[in-house]
Amino acid sequence: MNVFEHLSHHDYGQVHFARDAATGLQAIVAIHDTRLGPSLGGCRFIHYPHEELALVDALRLARGMTYKAAISGIPHGGGKSVIIRPQRQFDRGALFRAFGRFVDSLGGRYITAEDSGTSIEDMEIIRSATRFVTGVKPEHGGSGDPSPYTALGVRRGIEACVKFAQGRDSLEGLHVAVQGIGHVGYWLCKELNDLGARLTVADVDPHKAERARREFGATVVSLDEIFSVECDVFAPCALGSALNDDTVPRLRCAIVAGAANNQLAEPRHGDDLMHRGILYAPDYAINAGGLVNVAQEYAGYDEQKSRTRVLGIYDTIFEIAERAKRAMQPTYRIADTIVEEKLAKAAR
Repeated sequence: MNVFEHLSHHDYGQVHFARDAATGLQAIVAIHDTRLGPSLGGCRFIHYPHEELALVDALRLARGMTYKAAISGIPHGGGKSVIIRPQRQFDRGALFRAFGRFVDSLGGRYITAEDSGTSIEDMEIIRSATRFVTGVKPEHGGSGDPSPYTALGVRRGIEACVKFAQGRDSLEGLHVAVQGIGHVGYWLCKELNDLGARLTVADVDPHKAERARREFGATVVSLDEIFSVECDVFAPCALGSALNDDTVPRLRCAIVAGAANNQLAEPRHGDDLMHRGILYAPDYAINAGGLVNVAQEYAGYDEQKSRTRVLGIYDTIFEIAERAKRAMQPTYRIADTIVEEKLAKAAR
């Protein structure tokens, strides 16, 4: 594994590693950029077949957080952490306390939060070892689960795309295919259902898909079928790289707008979407609601202020779409340009 080659490829930054033999902790904290403020990003706790995949995941995700924070106008840089889930039995409380000590040793350069595989309860354990954590319980000054705010922002982004591409002010009768009904995917389905949208869903866990069918009247299809569903909007809400050489040609939608991070397997897939006439809402711009919310929590939580800023994702997505049309460029490039302009100003 050539660590410095990876750092150069992703334009880093700092990477910190920790191992605690007593708890089985093996963790990576990637700090991509701090020009706009201390890095902020979630902690992912999943199994990785080998360490290099964990490192690459942290690097890609942290870079995405830099862009997400910058395009959202919050005073933070991009960071992310991954904990490699132990194969043997482990004490979850002890492991997350050890991780909290690791975060604390970084002196505030990285602030953690929830991500795939972690929960409010895990954040509470981390909180016992460091103050550099968000997404804790409201009774402790936190805002709780950020997933509803992420979903709210994605719904607003979908509304912006629908207005731009179809001239519609309502989601009534809109057909949305949602890939992944986890924390955010579930709340997005609820947001869309409440506004009269029609849903088709798929998830690796059949119980989650069944819940969406039962609560929202969603049609359930297989994980493979979801990419070929004829719909208005395809919403990737699972893990990254859903848009790739195999899936992009199969899409039968006008808009791609979802909550997943790193949706494009490679940047060129954003070009492919444009060439097919599909409007793509750049992932880090549309799914920034959870980050906006936890950033507000870290500054001193004000629920109304947080909600207002999340609702502003509509304007961000609409601006990106307009600039992309004028420049005849794919939307992901326009979003990157907006971020790079902000980072360049901060560096002066």
